[in-house]
Amino acid sequence: MKKTIKPLFVALLASIFLSSCNNSWEPLFNGEGLDGWDKYIGVPLEGFEEQALNATADKVFSVIEKDGEKVIRISGEVNGSLATKESFEDYHLQLVFKWGDKVYTRRNSGLLYHSFGEFGTALGTWMPNIECQLMHEKLGDTYLMNNTNCETAAKKTEDGEGYIFSPGSPKVAFGEKANGRPIQKLNDNENPLGEWNTVDLYCFGRTAVHLVNGKTVMANTNCGIYSGGGIEPLSSGKIQIQSEGGELFVKSIKIRAIEGLPEKILN
Repeated sequence: MKKTIKPLFVALLASIFLSSCNNSWEPLFNGEGLDGWDKYIGVPLEGFEEQALNATADKVFSVIEKDGEKVIRISGEVNGSLATKESFEDYHLQLVFKWGDKVYTRRNSGLLYHSFGEFGTALGTWMPNIECQLMHEKLGDTYLMNNTNCETAAKKTEDGEGYIFSPGSPKVAFGEKANGRPIQKLNDNENPLGEWNTVDLYCFGRTAVHLVNGKTVMANTNCGIYSGGGIEPLSSGKIQIQSEGGELFVKSIKIRAIEGLPEKILN
């Protein structure tokens, strides 16, 4: 009996250890350079065609020292994509960012997840994706690019022109063939300009949950792709960060595997 218990105990400890290791954070930005990322320059911002002519990938996406630490700087002077080389599935991603002083069109960017296909396919610059908006005053919104779609508990906005995430409401289909591409966040939890914001993105199966500074502001379910007259499941893909009109700094971006969605983010 003792000989049986010991191996089982060791196996249990090993299982706990491996589970802990698998769920540890993996930095996507190593604090030094942009290894593991692809850079792509897309179409010019309207009215800023000259800036686009002079823009280079290394100028638009760079690592600089700010406030005594290395951060990613995204210039915003042209539409562009900073994209992971790897695809990810069933994860918790955390991004810490803040806006800079330089604004070309507006303080606009996005954390684009479940990205697939080729650069330039979406709006002349990005891979098709589902977007967690980083745009100032829209932080946490959803935008569905190209043929992506989802279902979200939502209700009509007060002006009747759009939809807002509303926990407990009936699920509404969104996408190019449904009720449109944008979905507004539940509430505004963005910090004032000049302060760091923390965005947590939980993706598990076909569900994606957006948190802004610790508060759940969006939950999308049944993520998919319109294809061949039907909908194919969409549960994985690359991560993109946009250059789209405003200077942006990223202090950290990290990811870890998850085995389910925490109950606390869905309540």
